[in-house]
Amino acid sequence: PVPVEAGDGATYTALLTHGEQVDVLERLDFVLRNISELRKEVEELRTSLQHLAAEIIGEVRSHLEETQKVTRRRRFPFPRERSDSTGSSSIYFTASSATANTDDGESEGGYTTANAESDYDRESERESEEGEDEVSCETVRTARRDSLDLVNEDETHLILDSSLEEGLGQLLQQADSLHNGDEQEKREGFQLLLNNKLAYADQKDFLWRLARAHSDMCEITEDADEKRSYASDGKEEIEIALQKWDQSAECHQWYAILCGQLSEHESIQKRIQTGYVFKEHIDKAIELKPEDPKSYYLLGRWCYQVSHLGWLEKKTASALFEAPPTATVQDALQNFLRVEELSPGFSKAGRVYIAKCYRDLGNNSAAVLWMSLASELPVNTKEDAESERELEEMRSV
Repeated sequence: PVPVEAGDGATYTALLTHGEQVDVLERLDFVLRNISELRKEVEELRTSLQHLAAEIIGEVRSHLEETQKVTRRRRFPFPRERSDSTGSSSIYFTASSATANTDDGESEGGYTTANAESDYDRESERESEEGEDEVSCETVRTARRDSLDLVNEDETHLILDSSLEEGLGQLLQQADSLHNGDEQEKREGFQLLLNNKLAYADQKDFLWRLARAHSDMCEITEDADEKRSYASDGKEEIEIALQKWDQSAECHQWYAILCGQLSEHESIQKRIQTGYVFKEHIDKAIELKPEDPKSYYLLGRWCYQVSHLGWLEKKTASALFEAPPTATVQDALQNFLRVEELSPGFSKAGRVYIAKCYRDLGNNSAAVLWMSLASELPVNTKEDAESERELEEMRSV
């Protein structure tokens, strides 16, 4: 309200009517409720972030602990044994028998376990607690260095390399087994390799299997974005491997496969461009490993697809490239037959392609024969399942 006249007898009139005041109060109440709800949301967000941070810290700590365990297992390949004696628990192994020798003298082969290191640590701690002077501590450190110097560096590296190769060999064997299993086993294999990436990221045979696992995940997932993500990540992994191991047939092979999977989500121009890259790396894989049936199967697939390019794809290739990709059904057939020569019954899909090639070439009797041979093989992969459907369609024609 504002005064109408000055002085003690001034009267006041309201700036807002009663209805307007009610409306203002309602608006203020609405704002207060929103502020209260916003405060609750902020608190919930803060709590969620705290839980997320705790989970991340826990995962990182768990991963570091596991990495340290792996490192310790590699560093000390021999089993540790402890005696019941209250004296030194150092255990030495001979180079010839690798059996324990509880004598306090020098080992025959000079191999020591971590127990020897811990003995010196305890000795140093006891001297410190008893108030020994710096000279005594230096004597302990010198004794420790002298003991460690007994280890032959070449032999130590040999032991560590042997232990590393043994652990890697078991891991790769398990990964191969899971790769050949069902979808759930493929997922387990993918996770297994991811969990060990930190330890074996510099190993060629590990990296191309990790790329293969990405390809498996791209194949079994149904979501288009996830397919693209798996293919892209796998391609990055194998690119790193190719920079160091350009003479690895497997690296070239899986690089080609992942390029092909990634191109399925791209434009016609990109797919045609990827086709050249695919062919280049498959040819290199065959050059490096000419007895691998999978490379010939992939080359056969490429030839068959190129021989069936549509009008738009051919025109696009001619406009963009001086030499468009060329291949015939006969080229595809020769590669598929090479697969059967190297590994009879390599895949159901391969035999279905042979039947399709013979059908396209007009040799119906050979096509029927290979359709029958394809029917004898089980469905092991998603591609085999698609081939089974194609087989049913061919029979119905």
